[in-house]
Amino acid sequence: MTLRLNHASLHHANGVHALRGVDLQIGGGEQVAIIGPSGAGKSSLLNLLATAVRPSNGDIEVLGERAWHLSARQRQRLRARIGLVHQAPPLPPRQRVVTAVLAGKLGQWNLGKSLLNLLHPLDVPGARAALARLDLGDKLFSQCQQLSGGQLQRVGIARVLYQAPEVLLADEPVSAMDPVLAGHTLSILSRHAREHNVTLVASLHAVDLALSHFPRIIGLRDGQILFDCPSAEVSHDMLDALYANEQLQSPVPVVAPLTVQIPRC
Repeated sequence: MTLRLNHASLHHANGVHALRGVDLQIGGGEQVAIIGPSGAGKSSLLNLLATAVRPSNGDIEVLGERAWHLSARQRQRLRARIGLVHQAPPLPPRQRVVTAVLAGKLGQWNLGKSLLNLLHPLDVPGARAALARLDLGDKLFSQCQQLSGGQLQRVGIARVLYQAPEVLLADEPVSAMDPVLAGHTLSILSRHAREHNVTLVASLHAVDLALSHFPRIIGLRDGQILFDCPSAEVSHDMLDALYANEQLQSPVPVVAPLTVQIPRC
């Protein structure tokens, strides 16, 4: 398995239990969407898988390594093989887009090369190619503060595509995009994952996008997995239970009125 959680829990310092005894296995090359109401623990789950935070209980295995049994240096090398797309990419306003994209390789470059890249971009053609895939080739030398929220999200995606990780984790990567652009961008991520055998896991608020772009859907609520099914087997009843007492922004289409029940499929 590429990703494995064994009864993993995450308790924040403020007393919030973000995740509760999660067991999860995701194989190499799988494409998985995580859905659920706000506060369900979707971002916390992705941060655990990215080894950005340590589980309070349980264990995590990434790319065959028990992440928190490694030394700090070994864990840093492991993180270089994992790409994380943030909902709001942490891009300095005055940073040029080319530098932001090339930062995808910082975990693989030595300190000298990383510092040199800040002064003089070391791979302009590579950054341009990554941006062109997301229709942003003309923004190569723009400052990040000149871009819209959706464009910044696409720059964040371009950075991870340039990084070329073995595991690609995306936390609400298209939330600032209109529906058409969001669908197009998810198609690019899916195609990249398929062509390069990359494991892709994304959290999404838009359930219709999750169902149409991902073959496997995980429903998360109150820090626990409510269901884990092929997208074609997700029913209206399952979604109603997942989003109980939540106001959905739009109707949730399901391809067929299937009868799968809420417990694990």
